[in-house]
Amino acid sequence: MDIYTLTIAISVVIFIGVGIYAGRSVRKLDDYFVAGRRAPTLLIVGTLVASVFSTSIFLGEAGFTYDGQLGPYILMPGIAVIGYVYGALFFGTFLRRSRATTVADFFGQRFNSHRVQQAAGMTIIVGLGGYLLVVTQGAAILLSELTGLGYFEGIVLAWLSYTLFTMYAGSKGVIITDTLMFLLFCFATVFFVFYVVDGMGGVAQAVEDLTLVKSKPDITAWHGTVGAGTEWPTPRDYLIWTLIVDMSWGFVYAVGPWQSSRHLMARDEHVVIRAAVYACIAVALMQILIYGVGGFINLANPNISPSETVMIWAAKNLVPTFLGALLLAGIMAAALSSASTFLSLIGFSVSNDIVVRKQALTLRASRIAMFTTGAAVLVLCFIFPPNVFWLMMFIGTVFASSWGPVGFMSIWSKSITADAAFWGILSGFFGNVIPASLEYMGLISLPSYFNPALIGASISLLTIIFISRRGNVTTQEAEYREHLHRTPDVDYDLQKTKTTLWAPAFLVIYGCVMPLLLIKYYVIPYQTALGQLLPDGTVDLSTGESVLAMLTAPVYIILALIVTKVVWTRYSPRPQTIT
Repeated sequence: MDIYTLTIAISVVIFIGVGIYAGRSVRKLDDYFVAGRRAPTLLIVGTLVASVFSTSIFLGEAGFTYDGQLGPYILMPGIAVIGYVYGALFFGTFLRRSRATTVADFFGQRFNSHRVQQAAGMTIIVGLGGYLLVVTQGAAILLSELTGLGYFEGIVLAWLSYTLFTMYAGSKGVIITDTLMFLLFCFATVFFVFYVVDGMGGVAQAVEDLTLVKSKPDITAWHGTVGAGTEWPTPRDYLIWTLIVDMSWGFVYAVGPWQSSRHLMARDEHVVIRAAVYACIAVALMQILIYGVGGFINLANPNISPSETVMIWAAKNLVPTFLGALLLAGIMAAALSSASTFLSLIGFSVSNDIVVRKQALTLRASRIAMFTTGAAVLVLCFIFPPNVFWLMMFIGTVFASSWGPVGFMSIWSKSITADAAFWGILSGFFGNVIPASLEYMGLISLPSYFNPALIGASISLLTIIFISRRGNVTTQEAEYREHLHRTPDVDYDLQKTKTTLWAPAFLVIYGCVMPLLLIKYYVIPYQTALGQLLPDGTVDLSTGESVLAMLTAPVYIILALIVTKVVWTRYSPRPQTIT
């Protein structure tokens, strides 16, 4: 057994042990489903970040930037990740007020309709089932690359690694192991990236050298490699595609079940908002590191195939053995953290959201449902071929179209009806899945502005508006919505509010500092390589690279102002409570 296999094995055993130990304190369904609703900020940040970081990021998206899309993935001003923040402000805090067991259960309560709950539950089972499939296959690819195991043996081992503690401990085990995994892959990635980039002469030198690599034309340009042989005929097509995808993923971070469900576990609404802001910053920074090093590896080897193994190759060839082993253990941890989250949510929906029960749900029944669900996913892993990046892009955005309109309108619309919510979820789901499936199979070719996520979301919104106008909101639905808009007394706390307001201050810092770093370490080296600097040697701020780098400032500063306004208005102590 080499050091790579040994390090992964040790880390997996630790995660399983911690998860099972956490399961010993699970005594009731509230512990199993929502971790007793007592999680502090660190655990919510840990599970938010860990559940979104998986093999799709370290393998699929790193491979995507390696293939030619480094520039836009570094320069785009974090449009997707701000979904964490507006999702928490305008959906997540209200979700927590409902004290629902699952997000689908929230929809059922909000619209006083088990049919709506079932529709939401089915999309969780199908959508996250597909996502769990992708993550498990990614973990199997990693194991088969590093050990003597075959791909199918890797699937079984990966499946066992997350199923054991998830089935036993539920959410309580998941959020603790998620946080440990989050810390592991963050530290491993930071040390790995700094070592690799330092060996290339630093960030600026790496950007300058990569810009001149002829085998990957425009890899560092704001639009990346486009044209013949790619999905995007022109830079404009790529820009439209990436904006739609980023905005769709913003809605996924805002209301997607594996993200918004974490808010149900938070200790209070202040934790929800703080954790969302810190997760936004953490994910943005980690993505820059992973995407950046994924592209820079071209300078060491431009011929890695398949490109999804680029991080694995780098870990084994560009850094000291122990550091490479630590990174691979971190990637495995990212895969297991996402997998455990997805399995728990699917199992919860199977046991809680689909069937109308004549008697109360029990822990034993929930664990049986969890295991049965996991067994079904294991079988599917042997049937479907792996395609980590494109399946992730396809499956993830399903929730933007099926849940996005209904999620926000369930809080902010007085006119949306139960029937409209039901058909909005289903029409958005199939409005995305059908064209995406046809395009994935090569039966149709859609232009960039007809992205399946946009088609599904538009269909869902139009369906909601049409059906709502033909029906009436019941008194019970209206009263429940009014209840959601009453801030709990426990959250009217001046000290908590002041602590929460530190979060938007960090958004301002990020918005001010990141453009300067991008200009200095990315745009200037890029323009130096191409001879685009102005005659006096200064940066040309009119280029696409410069504009995108500077857009980070208004995006994050405006976001910070919105957070500050909402937090102070919503949570500062009411006049009558001040003594």
